[in-house]
Amino acid sequence: MTARPNQTSKKATVSKTATKTAATQSVETSTTSPAPKKTAAASAAGAATAPTVEKAAPKPSAPVGYVSFVGSGPGDPELLTVRAVELLREAEVVVTEVPSHIELVRTLLGVPAPRVVVDEDGNPVGEEPAGGPEFVDGGFGQDGQPLTHAARAKVVVKQAKSGRRVVRLMAGDPFVYASGPEEAQACVKAGIAFEIVPGVSSVTAVPAYAGIPLTTKNNREMAVVTCSDAKVDWSQYADNRTLVLLSAVNSIADIAKALVDAGRSADTPVSMTRVGTTTEQSTVVSTLDRIAADARAAKMSPPAITVVGDVVDLRGALSWFETKPLFGWRVLVPRTKEQAGSLSSRLRGYGSVPEEVPTISVEPPRNPQQMDKAIRGLVEGRYEWIAFTSVNAVKAVREKFDEYGLDARAFSGLKIAAVGEKTAAAIAAWGLRADLVPGGEQSARGLLEDWPPYDEVLDPINRVFLPRADIATETLVAGLLELGWEVDDVTAYRTVRATPPPAPTREAIKSGKFDAVVFTSSSTVRNLVGIAGKPHASTIIAVIGPATAKTAEEHGLRVDVLAPSPSVEDLVDALADFGASRRAALLEAGQPVTKPSDRRPSARRKAT
Repeated sequence: MTARPNQTSKKATVSKTATKTAATQSVETSTTSPAPKKTAAASAAGAATAPTVEKAAPKPSAPVGYVSFVGSGPGDPELLTVRAVELLREAEVVVTEVPSHIELVRTLLGVPAPRVVVDEDGNPVGEEPAGGPEFVDGGFGQDGQPLTHAARAKVVVKQAKSGRRVVRLMAGDPFVYASGPEEAQACVKAGIAFEIVPGVSSVTAVPAYAGIPLTTKNNREMAVVTCSDAKVDWSQYADNRTLVLLSAVNSIADIAKALVDAGRSADTPVSMTRVGTTTEQSTVVSTLDRIAADARAAKMSPPAITVVGDVVDLRGALSWFETKPLFGWRVLVPRTKEQAGSLSSRLRGYGSVPEEVPTISVEPPRNPQQMDKAIRGLVEGRYEWIAFTSVNAVKAVREKFDEYGLDARAFSGLKIAAVGEKTAAAIAAWGLRADLVPGGEQSARGLLEDWPPYDEVLDPINRVFLPRADIATETLVAGLLELGWEVDDVTAYRTVRATPPPAPTREAIKSGKFDAVVFTSSSTVRNLVGIAGKPHASTIIAVIGPATAKTAEEHGLRVDVLAPSPSVEDLVDALADFGASRRAALLEAGQPVTKPSDRRPSARRKAT
């Protein structure tokens, strides 16, 4: 637990003497320096000559405050340290460095953005708080201009004196190329305790993400040089040390010339990487005599890290981030965040930027009586089997159990089937184990292939409880009937079309700003087209199976990627294989590696 005001902290760097307030010191004087003892006679005389004065109790000192200076790393939120995450979850106030810090913290804490409140005419009149910590801008003033180090320190001190848990979130590392030292000194002066939580510094992280090591067995020395706000004597860097240059984008021409004039070879390798560790990262590799022109041609802009030295040559073999098969691709996922968890995580692993757009909304059935009757039948032993075809079906039955005050014991003696591993996992989270999960295709058809036929001798009951969506296909019911089972096909939940996404998202879908879209069912195709329109011709269409592919083609879309088996993992892997092949073909043709959204045919593709 973070030390609070008036608590002893091993991490606090402020001495006890420095943190004493005037009130505390006066209390210590009166309690630790007692007056000399008086004789009985003197006491009596004093009592007769002086009125009795009662001293007021000393007022407790005001909260001194405590600040955690936390490094947010170079850009990738997954590079936050464990300690940083812990402190952000406990924070009451977060003093940010850059605007992106607000979204980073909200995503980490699962806190939505405040809802904009509008008047009758639709004009914004304020925001409805969404919970989470209070955000205070510590990087920019009201006019949008960057604050000086002294001004930033005043913001931090003011918030710390409120007595709340304050996190000062800083880009990179608080003590590397940051105002952390100045702000920490201001805390010392104000008697505020603090701690430093190092962050992954862009000095080392960005070159690593570019595939450039800063030291090797043949390059054992490096120097970090800040190139802004002061002139640098480049003659002292004329040797072969690796140089890491900060804030060098705008002055790279002068720097390169100065290094060559100082004795460095004009052919010395140079790299410049902007917005490193993010999916917008881009790197230019050149030499001292050409870097200025190459950086200008590539439209390099801050923030960027420049590396000078022979280590840059290793990028050709060690580049691992920018060469991911879907690097920088913006991928549309027509599912909710809850449904798309593993899918989006896998997409990010291949370097893409997934964006979830809900196409359906799950709601209770219009008539709950059928579901109520089925649950009573389950408790009374009416069924031999219950078959769950989706995670939503498990959720619907579990909610009914909670409504009736039931628990997993009601499944005693009942056999449980799950259509796939995800559904089986949802059942397991309930403390149950599925008796039947298809060993092959994870679908209704695959479940039927493994489902045993009804046996009058072995099966005391011939009835199956099938809680499903209102739009489920009849494949499973028909197959079970053929196997001799009776089926109670019960609507456990309804799937309705979601509200259309925001206008910018709809425009991005239609204009080809998405590089790919992954369809996990026929309903996602129908609903996405219904609420947002058809994806642009340049957008790569990836589908989970033949039925989904057929639906996509019926809506005028050409399918580019078909998963070899109906699972989201195989779907994402197939899209990554497509991206890798596309990248290899561009390189083989001597063309620059582009994203599908970089090339937009004028005519919409037709289904073939």
